[in-house]
Amino acid sequence: MNSNDIRIGVLIPIGKAQWGGADPRDLIGFAARAERLGFDSLWVNDGITESRIEALSMLAAAASVTERVTLGTAALMPVLRRPVQVAQTLASIDLLSQGRLTVTVGAGFPGRFGKPMYAASQVPWEKRFARLDETVALWRQLWHEPESKAFHGELLHFDDLPTMTSPFRKDGPPIWLAGITPTALSRTGRMYDGWLPYPPDPADYKAALADVQQAAEEHGRAPDAVTPALFASVLIEDDPGARQRTLERFATSNYGLPLDEVRKIQAVAAGGADEVAARLAEYTAAGARHLVLRLGTTGLGAIDEQLDRVAELLPRLR
Repeated sequence: MNSNDIRIGVLIPIGKAQWGGADPRDLIGFAARAERLGFDSLWVNDGITESRIEALSMLAAAASVTERVTLGTAALMPVLRRPVQVAQTLASIDLLSQGRLTVTVGAGFPGRFGKPMYAASQVPWEKRFARLDETVALWRQLWHEPESKAFHGELLHFDDLPTMTSPFRKDGPPIWLAGITPTALSRTGRMYDGWLPYPPDPADYKAALADVQQAAEEHGRAPDAVTPALFASVLIEDDPGARQRTLERFATSNYGLPLDEVRKIQAVAAGGADEVAARLAEYTAAGARHLVLRLGTTGLGAIDEQLDRVAELLPRLR
């Protein structure tokens, strides 16, 4: 892919708050249909504190009914899984999909969005960023250096690592980081293959991307070593009243927050087709090259309808 190409992906609605009363097996059909409609990638978010289809199980199922699309996490919470075991799971999905996996990782929001996941995993909240970076370093060692049997970081220690399933690609799946704090930007430029933030303001995206690219250069990497992506919620709805009601339901059911609060922390593109295209174009103008879109409604029927409407925008967004 040319570094100037724009790729468009869509989030599979694996949370029960989104697929609701539908048969969750219909999510497999959703994945296949998104590929047929021309999307470049399919993504899953992660969690353990609410009802959902487990993220990596969903990607394995999607791999079996797709041939072309990238399969990604947006974002995977490594703290929910033992680090050696998840290295094998990720390598297996990459192998079964013939190298289509991209792994975005995160350490969790402060407060009720992140801390309960650490409590459920019996892992300390403190030093979570160091734990995340060490986990990624361990995965890469397991994939790239099978002869190395020891790993000793600040928090993770292994003396006799097993021989790991080899991923499809020699270098393993690309690993991206979610986050836009100054430390996240520095870490992205230093050691990650991509960046998947969700800032409400395109100007903030542009400034942060410059920091990522500067950090990459400072650590001897090419400025384009990091794929610049964006996570955004989208809703195509011409009627302002219906749009507001739908987004409010979406925000409350998925985040437990009013829409105004969600808009303060996450990119949202809503309106008629022209408005949504124009809003997303602000981010591609700011440097984003892979858009990961979450369809901003609830109920699988309404989500399928939005998938069709967003698919009609794909030529314009590219």
